Amino acid sequence: MKKVLSLILLSSSVAWAQVKPSDDNTRSDLRYNLNESGSHYVKATFTNQAWFRFNENNPGTTVTGDPKTNTFDIGLRRTRMQLFGQITDRIFFYTQFGMNNFNKVSAFPAYNTTGTPSNRKVAAFFHDALGEYEVQRKGTNFIRFGGGLTIMNGLSRFSQPSIGSIMTLDVPVFAQATVDQTDQFSRKLAVYSRGQIGKINYRVAVADPFPLETSGSVPPAINQNAAFSQRKNHKQFDALLVYNIFDTEDNTTPGYMTGTYLGKRKVFNIEAGIITQKNATWRREATDTLYSNMNLWSVAAYLDMPLNTQTGSAVSAYMGYFGTDYGKGYLRYNGIMNPATGTAQPIAGVGGTHGNAYPMFGTGSVIYSQAGYKFKDGLLGSQGTLMPYASLQYADYERLRDGMSVYNVGVNWLIKGHTGKMSLNYENRPVYRNSSNANELEANGRRGAFTLQYQISI
Repeated sequence: MKKVLSLILLSSSVAWAQVKPSDDNTRSDLRYNLNESGSHYVKATFTNQAWFRFNENNPGTTVTGDPKTNTFDIGLRRTRMQLFGQITDRIFFYTQFGMNNFNKVSAFPAYNTTGTPSNRKVAAFFHDALGEYEVQRKGTNFIRFGGGLTIMNGLSRFSQPSIGSIMTLDVPVFAQATVDQTDQFSRKLAVYSRGQIGKINYRVAVADPFPLETSGSVPPAINQNAAFSQRKNHKQFDALLVYNIFDTEDNTTPGYMTGTYLGKRKVFNIEAGIITQKNATWRREATDTLYSNMNLWSVAAYLDMPLNTQTGSAVSAYMGYFGTDYGKGYLRYNGIMNPATGTAQPIAGVGGTHGNAYPMFGTGSVIYSQAGYKFKDGLLGSQGTLMPYASLQYADYERLRDGMSVYNVGVNWLIKGHTGKMSLNYENRPVYRNSSNANELEANGRRGAFTLQYQISI
């Protein structure tokens, strides 16, 4: 009996482990092969990003009613599980389940200042659930069609990021243009096509945005500035073209684009993308309700390649320009995993200005850049290597008298690539107040935050 049990355990272990390096690193996959060649398979992954953060709060910040000049919080920025696989030569499925931005105040509604009970145990949900069919393949060229709940969209690389391979502490969230407004944490119900034709990678999609009223927050009252509309909703159209000058990128999972390959590939891309939606926003002018189309576009270049293939040193860089037209006067504050719940010094015309929030989204334009350098493998012996980085977001939004700049500097300790890494990051952001023009904000100092992240990704 013991021998039989041992045999069962051994065969089960072999079936699921089947250690097979992925295309982009040397970690072992949690993978079950459905055929002898391994071309048909089911794979599971897990990623957890724990944050330990000290934040200088915006003026007037309160935490559950108590004034707080600064805060220290512990949270889970992302906790995700994926299950996906190639069932036949043509059929692929992908699902992702998890939660985001979970800290001690994450279940405290932004509009609740009376202490009404809420539920902290409702954070996890399906991020993605889709099926895909490959209609053609020849070498590295392919054309696929799919549909379901997906992050596939058109604006840019960082509008659909592979979060386990981020180089900086976090992605530039402004590029996830409608996040938690008319989507589900950047995911929408959509039909799409994606493919690789020679040097060109394409993705096009038609999405059915969620009503703003289902976002979990009280929608803002219609006023002189554009906000997502509650009437006359239309479908959203997305398209992204990427020209691969050197290597093509990993195209396994729909939508998701790698942050950095850590020198495992030689990648240099030029990209252009667009998102458009009719009557996406509305505003009030005198007694009239006016609707505006949302037109977002970007052009960018991405570089990620080894400098020395013998030592493993590498460089990664990105530069992009974004045109962001949400409608006249659109401006939205957002704070990543905000450690606060309210403010005693509200700013007229905008909401959610507490904690670590800043005007992240707006009608105007944005320039975003990032760069990092990976030192040689084994710089720290058996404890891995280091990769310092820096990023800058500069925005020129209609309602900001002064341009907005947010910069981050930090270093990754790559204990085992992206599988196990720690990141220490400093972010510096602007603070605003109402100006003499009641509908315009002016700069009023800056605040910073130190964050230590520990990532486990299998």
